[in-house]
Amino acid sequence: MEFKFEGRAKLLTQILMVVGLIALIGGYLTDHSHGHQRWWANLLVNGFFYFSISVAALFFYALQYATESAWSVVLKRFFEAMWGFLPYGAAVMVIVIAAGQFHMHHLYHWMDPTLYDPTHGNYDAIIAGKSAYFNPTFFWGRTIAYLATFIGFAHFFRKWSLKEDAEPSLDLHYFQFRRSAMFIVFFAVFSSTMAWDWVMSIDTHWFSTLFGWYIFSGMWVSMIIFTNVCMLWLRSKGYFQDVNESHMHDLGKWMFAIAMLWSYLFFSQFMLIWYSNIPEEVTYYVSRLFSDEYRVPFLTMFFINFAVPFYVLLPRDTKRNPKFLLPVAFLIFAGHFADVYLLVIPGTLFNHHDFGFFEVGLFLGFLGLFINRTLTTLSKASLVPKNHPMLQESKDLHY
Repeated sequence: MEFKFEGRAKLLTQILMVVGLIALIGGYLTDHSHGHQRWWANLLVNGFFYFSISVAALFFYALQYATESAWSVVLKRFFEAMWGFLPYGAAVMVIVIAAGQFHMHHLYHWMDPTLYDPTHGNYDAIIAGKSAYFNPTFFWGRTIAYLATFIGFAHFFRKWSLKEDAEPSLDLHYFQFRRSAMFIVFFAVFSSTMAWDWVMSIDTHWFSTLFGWYIFSGMWVSMIIFTNVCMLWLRSKGYFQDVNESHMHDLGKWMFAIAMLWSYLFFSQFMLIWYSNIPEEVTYYVSRLFSDEYRVPFLTMFFINFAVPFYVLLPRDTKRNPKFLLPVAFLIFAGHFADVYLLVIPGTLFNHHDFGFFEVGLFLGFLGLFINRTLTTLSKASLVPKNHPMLQESKDLHY
């Protein structure tokens, strides 16, 4: 069975993209901050958020192969579909970072060369001590390695998956098993260093050994939420009929479990920094938790991302009931976008931020583009991985 991306669904994504384009143009024209800092900061927030969802789908796909998991086989093509956004997200990230390197904005304070010159008034000893890591050649080498690895593995995983449809082969399946294990090794390193380079380096004086895991859990739960919501919609339209209530229950359990992982890492990072009370560590929370501008959204974001899934999704029945699942999914998806927003904005706009049509419109525009690329990719292959050796076992999942 093949998915047809047409009609109101396609039109809706196009409308969202137009809203995003209007917000993008209008936001640039009305942003009078130095270097259009607000415009670039929000472009980074949205580009990173949606790119990370695609990367998380790639990780979860590889995880299913590496662990020989059968339950998710009927969902396999949807995970592949989310990779359709990877080149677009990569392009946005390259544009934002390159613009910073050419001093078109100042999101990354460490890109200012005067910070490394002891004879200059802007010299910063802490940042200068990190000069080897922030060396432009090394930094761009890492960035290219991230993008090439993620896009490259996504390309070949998709190629091998479609080849298996036409040429059934256990050798091909075990080949993908080995390559998935290889990818997870790369991902284990790159997911953390990518988070350090693109997000944590915004607050250059600050560091956290848990930050990479924290970002990883947020991107993972956002991907699971998106999968859950889309699967409910697709099944209501007659697609993915092999995905039964037990599969949906498993997706609900994943959503609950990773939400709790994110909450655990959030609290662990905060507790260790609060307990040690070292100046270079607490600066991160001083600008967020103890700031009049960000305290309420910061605490609200944590409450939504922890308390809502904990109290609503803990019972078994709510994971199977769309009336409970959908509102929670929409709420914590927005909550995790707010998490990324609060990772970036306080360190780039400080106390001079605004929130209005530009922020909302850009979020909706990127959402429309992400859905459009996902559903377009989904329409290009059979929804059923025909010759996967565990397909029947996945279809028979019931408990």
